[in-house]
Amino acid sequence: MIDLLVIPILQIVILLAGLLTAVAYATLLERKIQAWVQSRLGPMRVGPSGVLQPVADVLKLLLKEDITPARADKWVYTAAPILAVVPSLVVFAVIPFGPVMEIFGRPVALTITDINVGLLYLVSVSSIGVYGIILAGYASNSKYPLLAGLRASAQLISYEVAVTMTLVSMILMAGTLSMVGIVNAQLNAGLWYAFVQPVALLIFFVGGLAETNRAPFDMPEAEQELVGGFHTEYSGMRFALFYLAEYINMIVVCTMVTTLFLGGWLRPFPNVGALWVLDYVPGWIWFLLKTFVAFYVFMWIRATLPRYRYDQLMRLGWKVLIPLAIANLIVTAAAKVFL
Repeated sequence: MIDLLVIPILQIVILLAGLLTAVAYATLLERKIQAWVQSRLGPMRVGPSGVLQPVADVLKLLLKEDITPARADKWVYTAAPILAVVPSLVVFAVIPFGPVMEIFGRPVALTITDINVGLLYLVSVSSIGVYGIILAGYASNSKYPLLAGLRASAQLISYEVAVTMTLVSMILMAGTLSMVGIVNAQLNAGLWYAFVQPVALLIFFVGGLAETNRAPFDMPEAEQELVGGFHTEYSGMRFALFYLAEYINMIVVCTMVTTLFLGGWLRPFPNVGALWVLDYVPGWIWFLLKTFVAFYVFMWIRATLPRYRYDQLMRLGWKVLIPLAIANLIVTAAAKVFL
């Protein structure tokens, strides 16, 4: 009863609370980083050094009038933000945050579930989120959101192919689709896969930027061209759900980078005995540190690079990333067969 019901429910509650808090303060962190890059202070008004700004933002969104356009498809218009945010939350069920730990004398795994097709589940469920964007563009009955929805669908197709081929390379390396199994494979190999699959890491990270609509690939939200993109006609909490989905998807990509390429909860150089002192740091702290570094790179890129033109974005996806992913897959397969 405790293992089957109580512990999983507690894990889900803690995970949801942690995720929502992380998203709230991720917005503040991003604004602070952008301000630092631009030699200004960023939010400073609410609380000491602006630390309560996320609370003010949430209150503002809760109290804002929720408007539905007169000619919108109301059911689809309401379902779209829910469809965007739910898959991004569900995929965390298979993300391993750490090894099995003993809590109050009972072994507890720091993952909700470890299924043998975890990576396939993660890719399949997270791909559903783009339908929320496409349906939001269609249901708003407005030309700018519709154009943004079309851009989002083309962007996802262009980059999903390269990302999927990259993941196949990782499956060849680890010999399993289990997320826990992939971390254990890196432990057995004695090194993180980032060192043997740097091309795959690059393709996956660029694809992650594109699939989460982040700069320099934020074409579906291009303010100067599409006003606000697919959520132009949204306001209040329904707008907040899109915002929530975008940041949670960023965290999903960062946790996948950590798990697939950076050894998950493993310390640096896990098989080097001279670094035994690093074993005193709990695995979940290593996991969160690596995820934070990946998340910081997301924000740094947004503050540094200009937005791609649409034709440049398509060219990069089809003429560079996909051939590169195919070549990486062939080399990986050949190495597994002949080495």
